[in-house]
Amino acid sequence: MKFKLLLLFSLLFVVGSFSQEGFTMGNNKNKVVIPFKFINNLIIIPLVVNGTELNFLLDTGVEETILFSLEDKEEIRFSNINKVMFRGIGTNEPFEGMKSSANTITTKGYTDSNHAIYIVLNQSINISSQVGIPVNGIIGYQFFKNYPIAINYNKRKIIVHSNQNKIAKKLKKYQKVPIIIEEMKPYVTANIEMDDTYEVREAKLLLDIGNSDALWLFIGKHKRIQVSEKNFDDYLGLGFSGTIYGKRCRIKKLSIDTFTFVNPIVAMPDSLATKDIKMVTNRVGSIGSEIMKRFSIVFDYANKVMYLKKNDNFNLHFNYNMSGLEVQHEGLEWVPQTYEENASSANVFIDVDNNNVVSKNLKYKFILKPFYSVFSVRKDSPSDLAGLQIGDEITTINGRNSYTYSLQEINEILKSEEDKTIVIEVLRQSKPLKFTFKLKNLI
Repeated sequence: MKFKLLLLFSLLFVVGSFSQEGFTMGNNKNKVVIPFKFINNLIIIPLVVNGTELNFLLDTGVEETILFSLEDKEEIRFSNINKVMFRGIGTNEPFEGMKSSANTITTKGYTDSNHAIYIVLNQSINISSQVGIPVNGIIGYQFFKNYPIAINYNKRKIIVHSNQNKIAKKLKKYQKVPIIIEEMKPYVTANIEMDDTYEVREAKLLLDIGNSDALWLFIGKHKRIQVSEKNFDDYLGLGFSGTIYGKRCRIKKLSIDTFTFVNPIVAMPDSLATKDIKMVTNRVGSIGSEIMKRFSIVFDYANKVMYLKKNDNFNLHFNYNMSGLEVQHEGLEWVPQTYEENASSANVFIDVDNNNVVSKNLKYKFILKPFYSVFSVRKDSPSDLAGLQIGDEITTINGRNSYTYSLQEINEILKSEEDKTIVIEVLRQSKPLKFTFKLKNLI
């Protein structure tokens, strides 16, 4: 399954203003190396905000840094607070938040001591349950604007370089691609072949590594952007202003400079979700992380270029969730496990009545394990026709306890291969139920 979380934000109104130098590298460093977690096509990096360790989603598709959850953190101090209003992709109304300036954010020696943070502590937009680990916020343009930023998806490392001259030799192995920086976001022009009839040349697309899909296209932004004959209605993700629905289908080709992708999956959001969002002139969609993860990338905002080199992911097939089942992480629960303490043959006896061998040293311990439930079920999908429902508590998947999986592993199973049999056991109102279905490819 493609992870469908998408956070696209636009600031509707901001009270106050600020100036800042942005992130810098201390101690005359030539580079800073930042490890990241790559979960469901999303980059999660560790940041220390005003002395408190947090996890942030790294996203080229947002302008400012936003905090939307504190999870188990008891306290973070903020100062210079003003009210703001937010609006994003989704169907809900604008909502109120706060803006705090003069914050210190740092990671591995990459530091900004005058950082603005927009604060929206609202559980309805907490994305941790759909990622599987705590995620406290999102950071975008401010992270990228001052230095060349290399993203190595294979090694799960981000490298911040002091200047381009330091990596000039390395960049000779990369393809240089012009980008446009508008309203603090990067855009690229690409060619799109919808099918044998319709082609969109020099399509302006947002480079959005915070979008886990391959490609988003907006119906109505170009006369040749048409929904393919083979398509289906789907839940596309969670926006800052509500849930996003739309169509999924395949297109014939997407070409970025000399790189071409055949039959990528495209999401086309419902026009209701995007009608109030102000977009830059001529933008027709977004390129997401399912495409970008196929490269080693260097973003150089200052010089308005990016550098691309194929990595081991480049030729991966474009898959999607063929079950129609969306699973979320509900937190942790205590699970009993048995173990033997100081085990030896002298500590074993025979239970004559039941003819069992029993150890005197058998002990129980309780371990915190992830707990999963059904978040969404696509209508008429295999999981829907089998009878699964929103809110079902998942206990086993294909005979294995659900808590032994990560959320990403579950998602990989649900997009694995057509006709694969999936057996899921759940608790529904404390009643155990079992469902069996096969993955079905609709496009």
